[in-house]
Amino acid sequence: METLYFQTNSLIQQTQQCFQQLNNVRVDSVSVEADIQTKLTAINANCDRLDVLLYKVPVAQRPSAKMRVDQLKYDLRHLQAALKQYQDKKARKELEIAERESLLSKRFTANSDTSIDIDYSLQHNNAMQNAHRGVDEMIWTGSSILDGLRNQRDTLKGAQRRIMDIGSTLGLSNQTMKMIERRLVEDKHVMIGGMIVTLLIIGLVIYFFVF
Repeated sequence: METLYFQTNSLIQQTQQCFQQLNNVRVDSVSVEADIQTKLTAINANCDRLDVLLYKVPVAQRPSAKMRVDQLKYDLRHLQAALKQYQDKKARKELEIAERESLLSKRFTANSDTSIDIDYSLQHNNAMQNAHRGVDEMIWTGSSILDGLRNQRDTLKGAQRRIMDIGSTLGLSNQTMKMIERRLVEDKHVMIGGMIVTLLIIGLVIYFFVF
């Protein structure tokens, strides 16, 4: 197991050195990228084999051995993420170059359609502005609903006081008063439920349109 561990650790160090070569314009980035992918595949296979060999290590030494294997796995995930980030950046750059070349090579005539694709950043900015406007409208609507619910609550409280005054004057029964109070409590629950639903809708709109 020790031999395989040191081999895997050496592969990780070699892979890290390969990443440094990617920034060198004099180096063939395609071959370096392929070399990195090959090394990552070998490291992943070695980690799987080390997981099996852990069970053959003495129990007393197993925790420290597992810790070292976990460190190799962590380094592997970090390198895989770095490779994916590099590939995504490279793909975006190639797409930008292709779009720029297409735009520069495009010829226009007097009656031709001169519309061009909007830049991605401008599209994203417009989408964000539309999302913000939608969120503002939802917040304004939610505020209006909450104001309406508060007004209804004040109205119900005033009605409750008037009914209690009238009830005390007319000698209404305790059962009738309890029914009135229970109805007020139910209206309060409806109001709170409406507030929660409104806040959830606003939260969902912010999540889907902004993030």
